Amino acid sequence: MAAAAAATAAAAASIRERQTVALKRMLNFNVPHIKNSTGEPVWKVLIYDRFGQDIISPLLSVKELRDMGITLHLLLHSDRDPIPDVPAVYFVMPTEENIDRMCQDLRNQLYESYYLNFISAISRSKLEDIANAALAASAVTQVAKVFDQYLNFITLEDDMFVLCNQNKELVSYRAINRPDITDTEMETVMDTIVDSLFCFFVTLGAVPIIRCSRGTAAEMVAVKLDKKLRENLRDARNSLFTGDTLGAGQFSFQRPLLVLVDRNIDLATPLHHTWTYQALVHDVLDFHLNRVNLEESSGVENSPAGARPKRKNKKSYDLTPVDKFWQKHKGSPFPEVAESVQQELESYRAQEDEVKRLKSIMGLEGEDEGAISMLSDNTAKLTSAVSSLPELLEKKRLIDLHTNVATAVLEHIKARKLDVYFEYEEKIMSKTTLDKSLLDIISDPDAGTPEDKMRLFLIYYISTQQAPSEADLEQYKKALTDAGCNLNPLQYIKQWKAFTKMASAPASYGSTTTKPMGCDTHGSRNSQDPSV
Repeated sequence: MAAAAAATAAAAASIRERQTVALKRMLNFNVPHIKNSTGEPVWKVLIYDRFGQDIISPLLSVKELRDMGITLHLLLHSDRDPIPDVPAVYFVMPTEENIDRMCQDLRNQLYESYYLNFISAISRSKLEDIANAALAASAVTQVAKVFDQYLNFITLEDDMFVLCNQNKELVSYRAINRPDITDTEMETVMDTIVDSLFCFFVTLGAVPIIRCSRGTAAEMVAVKLDKKLRENLRDARNSLFTGDTLGAGQFSFQRPLLVLVDRNIDLATPLHHTWTYQALVHDVLDFHLNRVNLEESSGVENSPAGARPKRKNKKSYDLTPVDKFWQKHKGSPFPEVAESVQQELESYRAQEDEVKRLKSIMGLEGEDEGAISMLSDNTAKLTSAVSSLPELLEKKRLIDLHTNVATAVLEHIKARKLDVYFEYEEKIMSKTTLDKSLLDIISDPDAGTPEDKMRLFLIYYISTQQAPSEADLEQYKKALTDAGCNLNPLQYIKQWKAFTKMASAPASYGSTTTKPMGCDTHGSRNSQDPSV
């Protein structure tokens, strides 16, 4: 599928900041939110669908929502009780199903007033459906505002976004490359991608320069996006790029560059095992929308014979830009991360011991001037230590978080020998001689899962300049089958190489230069891939 990367040249604010500002403005009834306002916020409820939930959750915490006056946040299609004296802010996709449910809310008189915000632009016919429902329910005056928000993308970091999370299998490499895909389905996929990219640039407040590879899905996206941008810019009075709230992006001499590349240009990299912290978390753990979910055993190891197996505790951790340790080390090799966790723990313990020592000194008995002077001096130190206690507790929370996450990653590395896979794949992609034959690794029952073995072999098959002979290929197939691998991916890659007439891979995929250092310590898949 097409991959999108936008360089926001000379942007005054990151896309994360811009989308957060847009969301806060929406939650403030589409009036700019003033940070230092001392007045009480207007209390309201937030109604969103799954798409809206995915957009908001990486950007605004529950506390921030409460600060904005959100007392409840509920899914549109959940069972909701009437709250007739409170305004409701809706944030949903303009789908037929959602419009029907909103019309039902109007008929049931659930809220005092309705602020309808659509993630993407709503069509005129659906807008008329809402108007008819409001008329029938005598609720026209209660529909306070209707806005197209153009926020149909999910921002995960300051400079990285993804186009969707819900129904993502419908907008994927597989969806575009299915042999039985119809023209109508392809058009739907392209329109979905174009709408999200258009929303991104509206939020950014800039008109991009578009470059793409020819004769691929990337070109289809580029042509459609170019047409949509031009149609919007043609009407200067209604252009989304001239409003005061977004800034005059098109008047800047420095415009962002949007590069659209077909995923087929490099199929080896997404299969590659990695060695940096963020990418490993993404690869081996349940990590979605900046939240990692871990399963932990509940504790008692020696259960009596015949006892019911223990339930596992589930824990969730948010890995966000606010987390300084994550920001600093997410791109670091895993062993370095483990070392940094240990250093942070030692630093925390030293500070904790200092507080305990000062408390002990406070019990000092003595009336000589030296003792009184020491008491006074240590009182000041203790006061300083106590004032920094919230910061110390937050530091302890982050240490515990990353200790648990790094330990979970380490268990996967040891169980699956991921350091070996990383090193061998690096050598294959950079055309370096292997220390051990590929067949030996695939045949090793203790090295990795069937998926790991298949990923390794596919990288070899894609990267090798001379495809293996039929006899060798049959030998590899037998080893893969014996290891429990599904051979369908190999069959696809064979057909793909034949179809594209790729006798050999590019000269070199390049090496990450990161070497796996001893895995007895505490490491990220190739960072969250912003591929669409």
